[in-house]
Amino acid sequence: MPRGQARLRSITLAIRYSTVRRSVLATALLCVLSPAFADSATDLDGVVVTATRTAQTQDQTLSAVTVIDRADIERLQPSSLADLLRGTPGMALANTGGPGKATSVFLRGTESDHVLVLVDGVKIGSATSGSAALQDIPVEQIERIEIVRGPFSSLYGSEAIGGVIQIFTRRPEGAFVPSFMVGVGSDSHLTGSAGIAGKVGNGWYSLEASHDQTHGINSCRVGAAEAGAACFADQPDNDGYRNNALTLQGGYRFNEQWDGDVRLFRSEGHNDYDGTFSDSDDSATQVVGGRLHYRPTQDLTFTLSLGTSGDFSKDYLHGVYVDRFDTHRDIGSLQADIALGGGLLSAGFDYQRDQVDSSTDYAVDSRIDRGTFLQWQQSFGRQSLQASVRRDDNSQFGGKNTGSVLWGWDFTQTLRLTASYGTAFKAPTFNDLYYPGYGNPDLRPEKSQNIELGLRGTYGWGYWSLNAFRNKVDDLITYDASTGLPGNVEDARIRGAEGVVSGHVAGWLVTGTATWLDPRDETPGFDHGNLLARRARQMARVDLDRSFGNFSVGGSWYVSGRRYDDLDNQHPLGGYALTDLRVAYALTRDLKVQLALNNAFGKNYETAWYYNQPGRNYMLTLRYQPAQ
Repeated sequence: MPRGQARLRSITLAIRYSTVRRSVLATALLCVLSPAFADSATDLDGVVVTATRTAQTQDQTLSAVTVIDRADIERLQPSSLADLLRGTPGMALANTGGPGKATSVFLRGTESDHVLVLVDGVKIGSATSGSAALQDIPVEQIERIEIVRGPFSSLYGSEAIGGVIQIFTRRPEGAFVPSFMVGVGSDSHLTGSAGIAGKVGNGWYSLEASHDQTHGINSCRVGAAEAGAACFADQPDNDGYRNNALTLQGGYRFNEQWDGDVRLFRSEGHNDYDGTFSDSDDSATQVVGGRLHYRPTQDLTFTLSLGTSGDFSKDYLHGVYVDRFDTHRDIGSLQADIALGGGLLSAGFDYQRDQVDSSTDYAVDSRIDRGTFLQWQQSFGRQSLQASVRRDDNSQFGGKNTGSVLWGWDFTQTLRLTASYGTAFKAPTFNDLYYPGYGNPDLRPEKSQNIELGLRGTYGWGYWSLNAFRNKVDDLITYDASTGLPGNVEDARIRGAEGVVSGHVAGWLVTGTATWLDPRDETPGFDHGNLLARRARQMARVDLDRSFGNFSVGGSWYVSGRRYDDLDNQHPLGGYALTDLRVAYALTRDLKVQLALNNAFGKNYETAWYYNQPGRNYMLTLRYQPAQ
């Protein structure tokens, strides 16, 4: 599946899958015994920054947050970022044919382009398609992920209707820390990484390089051409994938008042898939950024951030160049954090310029957004408050105001009640507006209103939480079959609930989540009341892990309910359950061998109609990193 938008020529069906008319009734509930990624969930003193754009402990946050750290990644042995995200609360994924193929995330039932994705604070994603190429971010480059669910346009602007996913690349943990990893697996899968990181005086540095390649599987099921589905082609062959990635970063503390850091991340991939207009692409995701902190007093901090990100794609058919889609995003931010009266006031200005450079002509190929925001955080005894407002001025759509209020009450030493209200918006993509033969320049930005109620408990044995929410989306952008163009849906609704629990049971680390969704199209018309595409109504995950000296063993069980792949609910996707098994043995304090058996029972399943998913597969890994 290509990242370039040439596929819009065969699009009417594909766009319906991804930007479909919908209002989602999202609900996430239950979880037996523990939350996904319990190491992070139980370490509530860990610092998170995404929920407030300031540092606070996970226990202090008033938002629904999931944190995945490096220890979780190495314990779970995921083969991709999508495998790592699968099963987190409210998260549904759709993949178009295996490793390296286009992967969409639907957070709390919202669209894949309703989730803001950051890498080290820099917004990534394609300005043409509106989504980030998560399949091209290797897990070996990742130190930590923070997932914040709910509307966050009042802090980040457009796109954060469903939430924010922030990925932090690897950082040093000691004076000098070399590391390497090499793995072999099914389908001629070969992966490896090597890096060095360290601290020298008042400075630090980190360099990490990785490679991943596989012959893959046949991405599109035979019969797609006759069914008018998926790739619209019958090409029974293995569709391989190759990726090279590099992270280079460093920082320095000049004195007690000044410090800064710079970073570069680039991931390059080659992807084969099935298709009639193109069947392979060369792609790249790039992030360059820097940050400068100035603390004139203990109560005042200024942060200046500058960065640029790029999403680049060239499409080919039988090895012959077809087209090119490159997008560039330049960003800048100035934020002041002021301690006042026992609270924290944050004020900031954000600048963003999107530019399209493509072999396809767009009527408009650039736009600028300027945003100003204020946020107040305060605790009053057992109660906490977080309130924010923001004004975005877009060169295409004018001004847009958003805001949010979050409240928390620790009514016992172990129980906290939270409630929130927030608004968000999403500007149309350049494809929605201007793609030749498809775009609709009269589209309006999408708007949402979200209310949420949560309860969570923290005990000596672990942690649990339950969140219920309702999100109303106006002017939702969707494909209109009557015009053959995208249009605005007046009314869409999302309702839901999420539950998480975490702890140790009889020496086992038990983790799990569960989600229930009832995604419905509430727009009057033919599809009123239908389920939205590719959203399972029930999802759950349970992880079990235990160490026996140098030996460790674990397993994950993920279940997804039945879904439909189209608005008319004519193409069902069956429910499925996946079982992953893993073992590891520490040869020395620094050297470890791991073995993962994924989809252990060889379940056949689809997350998108007529797109295949890997069967039973394994990965054998040797990993070295000095113990700290």
